[in-house]
Amino acid sequence: MEGFHGFLDAALAFPAVLFGFALVVVAVYWCAVLLGGAVIPGAEAPHGGEGVGSGGSGAHGAGTGLAAFGLGGVPVTVVLSLLTAIAWFVSLAGTALFAGALPRLLTLPCALAAAWWGTRLLLRPLRRLTPAEEDIARSDFTGRVCTIRTGRVGPGFGQAEVAASDGSTALVQVRAAGTDAARLMAGSTALLYHYDAEGEFFHVAPFDPGPDPGP
Repeated sequence: MEGFHGFLDAALAFPAVLFGFALVVVAVYWCAVLLGGAVIPGAEAPHGGEGVGSGGSGAHGAGTGLAAFGLGGVPVTVVLSLLTAIAWFVSLAGTALFAGALPRLLTLPCALAAAWWGTRLLLRPLRRLTPAEEDIARSDFTGRVCTIRTGRVGPGFGQAEVAASDGSTALVQVRAAGTDAARLMAGSTALLYHYDAEGEFFHVAPFDPGPDPGP
């Protein structure tokens, strides 16, 4: 029990406690992934096109930032999980070894540096296991038939599911106005007829069910 209490004291002391809470979040997230209650951003969408024009842009932006530090090439959640785990382990070791405030304070930048170095090292074999991703050319969806997945579609809101040429699907942002918007609801079939690059969404119009005319 003394060993456990010593471990608990070190885990709840500075700086280990800073990464301890983040490690709990990481553990809960991966448990949810294993149980099927969560997905790995960038891993479930076709060609890396998770939620084209939607929430995937946030993960893409984070991935771009991490890539600048040599931590790209794998899903963002994997990188963040490794960073958190390594930083926590190093900070825990420093907390257990040093009792003074100054040495423990210096442990913090050491833990961050070790997390970056260790993660970068571990990502090398992981990149070989991650298939190369291809970005969806959003313009390729123009002219395709989609299915509305939100309760309504308006000038500032709406999402739809569209099939790519290989049969896989992606969730895209769609917009409509006037009588077109009034006719679109969840499950409706619509036609993607124009892509707004600045707003990252498609203009859609109601479309009678039938064979997909293709691009």
